[in-house]
This record gives sequence, C-alpha cells and structure tokens, in this order.
Amino acid sequence: MSDNLAPAFTGFRTLPKAQILSLAGADAVAFAQAQFANDVPSLADGHWQWNAWLTAKGRVLSIFQLLRVDPQQLLLVCHDGGAEAMAEQLRRFVFRRKVVITHASELAVNAALEAPSAAHCAELAQLDDALIELDVGSPALPRTLRISKTAIASDSDSAAELAWRQTDLRYGLPRLGDAQREQWTPQQLGLDRLNAYSVKKGCYPGQEIVARTHFLGKAKRSLALLECVSFASPGDAVQQAETSIGTVACAAGTLALAVLPLELPEGPLQVNGGPASIQPLLDGLAR
Repeated sequence: MSDNLAPAFTGFRTLPKAQILSLAGADAVAFAQAQFANDVPSLADGHWQWNAWLTAKGRVLSIFQLLRVDPQQLLLVCHDGGAEAMAEQLRRFVFRRKVVITHASELAVNAALEAPSAAHCAELAQLDDALIELDVGSPALPRTLRISKTAIASDSDSAAELAWRQTDLRYGLPRLGDAQREQWTPQQLGLDRLNAYSVKKGCYPGQEIVARTHFLGKAKRSLALLECVSFASPGDAVQQAETSIGTVACAAGTLALAVLPLELPEGPLQVNGGPASIQPLLDGLAR
C-alpha cells in the first residue's frame, strides 16, 4: 500500500453518515433472525457481529454491525445511513411480533484510529455516560467506535471521514451507496471475510440463493482492493486489455473495492483510463 491515503486523524471524530437503528422488544431477536443473513440468536448479550439485509433474490441491501445489547434490545450501526428508510421497510414484516423498530436519531457514532480502552473483538464495552465502545480494528490497524448521545460535530471534517472510509476499504468492508444496493450477492462482496452471513441458519430473504452459491461452489467473483491513479467512483468499469472485467462497488479517493473474477488473467488493470493495482486486504475485522 502506497502513501496515497488521506491523512490519519487523532482523537474521536463524528461519522456524519452513520446512523443507528433500534429493534426493541421481546421478539427483537426472533424478528432479526427471520430478516437478516447472520445468526442472531447465537450472538451473546454484550457482543456484536457483522450482518446484512438481502433481497429475496439474494442481493445485498445493507451491511451493518448488529449489537445485542441485551435479550430485548438490538442496535444496528448503518454506516451508509438509510436507517429511517430501512425502519419503514422492516415495519411491514412485524405483523404480531413484539418488536418496536425506530431510527435512533438521538445517537451519534464517533470514531478514532486508536485501540479501544475496554472493548475487545466482538465484545462491546459499556462505558460511563452510557457510552458503548466497539473494537472495529486489529493490531495492524487499531480502530474504535463509540456510540453515545453526544456528537463531536466541531471535530468532524471531510478529511477525517475520507480517512476512516479508506480504512474500511482496506479491511474489505464494502460501503454501499444507493446505486450499488441490490447489485451484489454476499459472496461477490466478500462478506464471508467478515463472517457476515450464515449458510446454516433457517430461512431469511435471499437464503436459498446464498446457500446454493455456497454449497454448489458457483461463486465466480469476489471483492478486490484496488489502488488507482485517479479517483474512482462506484459503478466505474475495471478494464483489462480494453475489456471490461469488473465493476467498482465502492470507493474512497484513490482506493476502491471492485468485484472481479476469482480467476483473473495476468495483466495490468485500468480504471477510468488510468492504472489500477490490486492491493492486499487487511485481516482482523471478522467477528
């Protein structure tokens, strides 16, 4: 990885796009289990997992952190926003279940490029002043999230947001804008690297597609980290020898996550007419 990255920031900064969705009630866990791709009941209280919401055709609508605060409260950290729209859609499937779904707009998500003070791996920490701390890094690249009712708006800036987003991409965490939702399967987005879906749990939207792809070995594409000479944008074609072989799913400055063939022929790649090189993804974000 070259030095062509946004400058690292110090201290905590608010992530302005991140939003929190709350599922509360006696049936919150059962409801989440029926709607989302990962195994929620297996998650212990006080822990979190990566998870995804899929269409019936197995395409990813949203990727998020699911926190099991206690037996009757789940929090979803939606890094690309859309919490209110997601809440509205999920409410259509509540029926008689005892669960209340709300956009917790009073909560802010603050981030730091440093090791957490108390949280470790998938175990969240309850700090003073009702803070929830999450470990979202590894020794190779320590990162911390804190959820609270206090935003650090004065310290939030575009350079810090870009730096954080680039670390997401370096870990292989897709950041999906509206145009890239419903485009990709979990396997194409490499969500297996994050342990973000289950092929053993019961029925959920898209489960049949995900399981069939997994057990029949039909996944032919997955995620790759590209470093580009110029800025890339979601939807940009990745070319090789003037032939389009893949698509940029998300980007942050000159870094991009692209869906490419698993069996990629040798040869230089281009994005927007400029060279693009494949870089190694960091491990350590799976939970």
